[in-house]
Amino acid sequence: MSSESSNPLDDVAETGRVPADDIPRPLSGEEKALVAIQAGVGARPGVRSAARGLSHVGEHALGWLAISGAGWAVARRRGDVRAQQRWLEAGVGAFGAHAASVVIKRIVRRPRPAHPAVAIGVSTPSKLSFPSSHATSTTAAAILIGRAAGWDPKVLPAVLVPPMLLSRLVLGVHYPSDVTAGAAIGAASAAAVIVGDKVLLEPTRKDPASGRARRAARVLARLGLTAAVPGGPLRLAASPVIARVTRHRESA
Repeated sequence: MSSESSNPLDDVAETGRVPADDIPRPLSGEEKALVAIQAGVGARPGVRSAARGLSHVGEHALGWLAISGAGWAVARRRGDVRAQQRWLEAGVGAFGAHAASVVIKRIVRRPRPAHPAVAIGVSTPSKLSFPSSHATSTTAAAILIGRAAGWDPKVLPAVLVPPMLLSRLVLGVHYPSDVTAGAAIGAASAAAVIVGDKVLLEPTRKDPASGRARRAARVLARLGLTAAVPGGPLRLAASPVIARVTRHRESA
């Protein structure tokens, strides 16, 4: 008694047809946009390499934390207390925006692009897509770093945010709606930091006798920076350093 071949490749060879299960599903609207971006901008020389570079800078907001730390160090050397506060706020705001995006990701749980037509150009720490943490932290950092540096508030966001958003699409790790939502959340995070500065720190600058408000602002800054340090033991070790970094000089 002869048996029929169960090899699907034999069926393809005989019929010329691919089994239905192996045919990719139709592209969605956002997947079509990704494929078009990768075939257009993403195909230009150097674009994918530059996109990977931006990915590394924005990973976990570490690049923005490093820039904020460097800005704080320069301001401290100059003895500029106000600039020190703003650089600290830039670092805390960028990391806080990143943390907010991670929380939202775990709630929404949208998978990253996975269609065979979308080329994935970089590894990611999670499989969750919405919103883009890179877009979120970069937008917050661009607004707050520009503010700390004393630049026109539109300049750094205009220069930094669009390339970062585009890079996530070129690398195929986010949908357009992921990066758009991330930018909106980042802008809201930066606005919250700026409002917090006016509410908590402005009174301490106008009224030197306002020791209670000054201490409250100091504690909040410490909490924000300590949250950026992973692990309980590391937080404990970092606390004395953070306390010294965030100690405000008393007004004369």
